[in-house]
Amino acid sequence: MSGVVTVNTNPYEGQKPGTSGLRKKVKVFLQENYTENFVQSILDANKDAIVGSTLVVGGDGRYLVKEVVDKIIKISAGNGVAKLMVGQNGILSTPAVSHLIRKYKTIGGIILTASHNPGGINNDFGIKFNCANGGPAPDGTTNRIYDISTTIKQYKIVPDIACDITKVGVQKFKVEDREFVVEIIDPVQDYVDYMKEIFDFPKIKSLLQGSDQRPPFKILIDSMNGVTGPYVRRVFITELGASEGSVTRTTPLEDFGGAHPDPNLTYAADLVNAVKNGDYDFGAAFDGDGDRNMIIGRDAFFVTPSDSLAVLANHLHHIPYFRGGVRGLARSMPTAAAVDRVAQAMGLEMFQVPTGWKYFGNLMDAGRLSLCGEESFGTGSDHVREKDGLWAALAWLSVLAVAGKSVRELLEQHWRQFGRNYFTRYDYEECPSDPCNEMMSELERRMTSPGFVGSTHKSGDKTYTVEVADNFSYMDPVDRSVAMKQGLRIVFTDGSRVVYRLSGTGSSGATVRLYIDSYEAKDVLGDAQVMLKPLVDLALELAQLRKYTGRDAPTVIT
Repeated sequence: MSGVVTVNTNPYEGQKPGTSGLRKKVKVFLQENYTENFVQSILDANKDAIVGSTLVVGGDGRYLVKEVVDKIIKISAGNGVAKLMVGQNGILSTPAVSHLIRKYKTIGGIILTASHNPGGINNDFGIKFNCANGGPAPDGTTNRIYDISTTIKQYKIVPDIACDITKVGVQKFKVEDREFVVEIIDPVQDYVDYMKEIFDFPKIKSLLQGSDQRPPFKILIDSMNGVTGPYVRRVFITELGASEGSVTRTTPLEDFGGAHPDPNLTYAADLVNAVKNGDYDFGAAFDGDGDRNMIIGRDAFFVTPSDSLAVLANHLHHIPYFRGGVRGLARSMPTAAAVDRVAQAMGLEMFQVPTGWKYFGNLMDAGRLSLCGEESFGTGSDHVREKDGLWAALAWLSVLAVAGKSVRELLEQHWRQFGRNYFTRYDYEECPSDPCNEMMSELERRMTSPGFVGSTHKSGDKTYTVEVADNFSYMDPVDRSVAMKQGLRIVFTDGSRVVYRLSGTGSSGATVRLYIDSYEAKDVLGDAQVMLKPLVDLALELAQLRKYTGRDAPTVIT
C-alpha cells in the first residue's frame, strides 16, 4: 500500500498555456517543482471530475517525456484519479490521444509535446490538456489552469509508485484505501483501426501497388524522427504493403535526430530533395507530435496547406467516412480563402475562426463542421478534435486513387475550376519581444487611424486600396464566446490581404508571422513568390518589419 504525500511548493511566473499548452525550454521544466506545479494545476482545474476518473497520457517522444509521464502517474494517484491509459514508452501522437479520449470516454488527456518545435535538452518541451471532447482545452479552462498556477501552495503525490511504461499491460496499485490502475497501451492499434474505418485501405493499397491499367504509385513518407514513425510503419508497410524505401526517419528520437520537426519546405528539405531527385509520385512529412503535414507531388511540387484543404474539400465524397454527408467547412483567419469557394459551390456553411484548433471543436460538436484547416500545415476532420497529419496524407492518397491524376494535375484542375489563391507566409523566429510588441501596437494604431481605410498604396506596378483594416475578433456561433485581438488584418479592394500575428507556439522570444494572400481567377500557373512580390514589399513597408525585427530576411518562407 502506498501513501499520498502533500508537498509544499511556490508558484512560478509565466505558466500560462498558449494556443496549444505550456511550452518552455526543457531547462525551465527541470526547475524544482515546476512540472509538478503545472500538472497539479491541470488536475485542480478539473477537480470536480478528477476523482474516480480516467485520463489518457502520452507524448511525442521528445527529451523529458518519460520522466514527466512518471510524475503524472504519481501525481494522478495522489489526486484520486482512478485510471490512466498511457502510451507504451510514453508515446502517443496528438490525434491518437484525441481519438482515445473520445473512444473510451475519458474526462480528458495530458499530452507531452512542443509539437513542431526542436527537441533535446537545450530545446523545447510542453504540456497540453485536452478535454472530454478530445480537443485542446478552451480558453476558460486554460485561464483556470493559469490562475491556479499563480497561487499554488502544494501538490499531492504518491512518490513510491514504480510503474514500468515499457511493457503493454495493466498494472494495479493500492493507494491508501483505493485501487489505482495504469494501463500501458499499444500507442498505434486503436488509431490504425480507426483509419481503416475512415478510408478504403484496399483502394489505397491498389494505388500504391499498381495494376494492369496503372503503374505503382511511388511514395516517400517522412516522420522526421517524431511520434508518427510507429504509426507510419504500421499503416504504410504492414497494412498497405509499401516497401521499406517508402518511409524514412520512422524512429522517434528525443532530439528528433537533431532535426527541426516542422514539415515545411525549409525544415523538411531532406524530403523535398529526395522527391525532387528521385522517382516518387508523392511525398508527405509530419511534425513532432503528428498533427501537422506537408504534401508534395512529383518533382517536389508543393501543395500549400490552403490549397490542400480546398482540394480535399472538393473531393470528400471519395472518402467512405464522408459518404453520409458533409456538414460544413472552416479555416483559420490567416489561411487563404481557397476553401471558401468550394464551400460556396457545395452550398455548405463556411466558418473563419482564430488560429488554434480549439475554435473548430465547438462547431464539430454542434454538428456544423466536417473539414477544417490552418495554413500552418494543419488539416483535419471531425473524426477527432485535433489536426491530423497522417489522416491528411491518407485523405490525399484516397483522392488520388480515384482521380487517376498526379498531384500537380489535380491542383491545376482545381485552379482552373475555382481560380487560385496565391499564398505565402514569412516567419521571423525568436525575435526580441519588446520591439515586436511595439511594432504590432504601432501598426494597429496606424491601421485604425482616420483615413487609413480607403487609402491607396503603390508597390511595383500595382496599386492597392484598403477596404478593411482591423484586429480580427471572433464570436463563436455555438456558445457566443468572443476571442479578441487575433491578428492584424488589412484587406484590399481586389480581395488580396496581408495579416500580421505574433505566434503563441514558440518557447522563447517572439515569432512574427506575415501572411500574404492574393486571388487570381485566370492567371493560375504563375510562381507564387513572383506573383506576390508587390504585396510582400508593401506588407514589409507598412509594418517596418525589418526595422523592428532587425532581420533582413525571414527565418522561413512558406
